[in-house]
Amino acid sequence: MSYRSCNCSVSEIDSVATLGLAGVDDSLSYRIAEVERHLHSNESWYGIAVAPALPAHAADRIGTAVAGLIMDGGAGGGGSWGTWIQVLGSTDTPARAGMASYDLHRLFITGVERAATVHFIQIGFGASGAAALAAGTYTEFVYRSGAAVSREAPVDFQTRRHTSGTLAWARCWAVGADTGTLTFYLGLHEYEG
Repeated sequence: MSYRSCNCSVSEIDSVATLGLAGVDDSLSYRIAEVERHLHSNESWYGIAVAPALPAHAADRIGTAVAGLIMDGGAGGGGSWGTWIQVLGSTDTPARAGMASYDLHRLFITGVERAATVHFIQIGFGASGAAALAAGTYTEFVYRSGAAVSREAPVDFQTRRHTSGTLAWARCWAVGADTGTLTFYLGLHEYEG
């Protein structure tokens, strides 16, 4: 039975079994299964690679990596975008066997150069950060560092799902500051399909 052609009451729909991800793409059951899987999936966390080999290898899973990745806002008086840094290489995902795609969703910021400063952050996906901007395959958000320079803070954000092996990039802007580093780890979810 398809929900598109069902003249069912809510209680009747609630009692019908769904096929989840084996069901019809873009169906209600498919979407519900996707949300459920996202909310109850495993996370993997990454820091800077011990022995980076760009563009294939930029980050290691925590336990191997002990140091965070570092992005720096651009110089120029009032600040500007810093240089894109590669945060995931083509061999860094999948973290778990059998996973076909991932979505980055969280940074854990462990250190900042500029206390009490607003930072703009962009995370892009593709051959380069510039390519991500041109293709629109990026997300952006705002983070304000606390009064203490060493303040630690998780930052949640949203991205689309990307095929495992897709390169990921990050850059920041420390508003009103001449540069400004953020040290961070990044977290992602992975999916079979």
